[in-house]
Amino acid sequence: MLCVNTAFTSFLPRKSTCVFSSKSTTPISCTLPGTVAEPKSTAAGEPLLLNAVRGIDVERPPVWLMRQAGRYMKSYQTICEKYPSFRERSENVDLVVEISLQPWHVFKPDGVILFSDILTPLSGMNIPFDIVKGTGPVIFDPIHTIAQVDQVRQFIPEDSVPYVGEALTILRKEVDNKAAVLGFVGAPFTLASYVVEGGSSKNFSKIKRLAFSESKILHSLLQKFTTSMARYIQYQADNGAQAVQIFDSWATELSPVDFEEFSLPYLKQIIDTVKKSHPKLPLILYASGSGGLLERLALTGVDVVSLDWTVDMADGRRRLGPNIAVQGNVDPGVLFGSKEFITDRINDTVRKAGRGKHILNLGHGIKVGTPEENVAHFFKVAKAIRY
Repeated sequence: MLCVNTAFTSFLPRKSTCVFSSKSTTPISCTLPGTVAEPKSTAAGEPLLLNAVRGIDVERPPVWLMRQAGRYMKSYQTICEKYPSFRERSENVDLVVEISLQPWHVFKPDGVILFSDILTPLSGMNIPFDIVKGTGPVIFDPIHTIAQVDQVRQFIPEDSVPYVGEALTILRKEVDNKAAVLGFVGAPFTLASYVVEGGSSKNFSKIKRLAFSESKILHSLLQKFTTSMARYIQYQADNGAQAVQIFDSWATELSPVDFEEFSLPYLKQIIDTVKKSHPKLPLILYASGSGGLLERLALTGVDVVSLDWTVDMADGRRRLGPNIAVQGNVDPGVLFGSKEFITDRINDTVRKAGRGKHILNLGHGIKVGTPEENVAHFFKVAKAIRY
């Protein structure tokens, strides 16, 4: 069975083998050009995910899933019944730790991500908000003027969200390097979108009106978020996060030329700042629907670009080049399919990604209503793969 990704062979070694089955979790061998770059020796004691990102030789791709702690799990639903407020669940140390560890206890993913929200820092920046069940984020006083921007405070995480640092420290001890502890933040343009729109949006007319008619106001707001999020990443790393994912969920609402003005320079500034203080901290960038921006995402300087499911993994690899790791990118809807179908899609993604510098994940978060047994099957198949 020859499994050759010809689009990726220009910078892959010619001889390598992978082991997985398209029909079951029983390993079989197939020839696959695999490594993105010359593999380094394995770093003993480091989590698999960190080794893979750094280009160290690993036996399989590490796996975790966006929103792996969440509403599809019965254990999480039980907590929601007792604590109906999302903010209470995400701002209480004990609850954050318990919820973050729920998928770890059941599935043993290679990444354990902090249970939180990208909007968590807003209160500490003098931007009142809530997350309302059935509605989503609600910004009580949407920002449209320079006077309002002037009222936005720089974020001091140790004062505003000490529970985040405490939770990460506990998670690091609980997981004990058997997996990587992941933190995350929102990107400046995405955070600005929420606070200008007043919440979620379908057409983003308010922030685009601001961008295209009063850009100085938006740039001032974006700079405040940039300084604050760089500091937030550093804080998370100092308290136990071993990698941090940056979510720029709404940047893909921008045209490429506007992305270069309103998102790219601020992402680069964050990454440059963090790399000066934490040069070995892997940074992952995710932007849903980013097929038109992949080459520009690589310009940010991140270590990993997380692909959504609308991008063919082989195409993504080719466009990003050999020096950037990739994450993803199975369609979350696949988890509603049969176990055989899930297995096939996992193997297709791994084949196209090639060996090394790949974190197996979904192309977006797990959907509400996803069968928990199918998530378990995803992890079982993923962890049985051998290069």
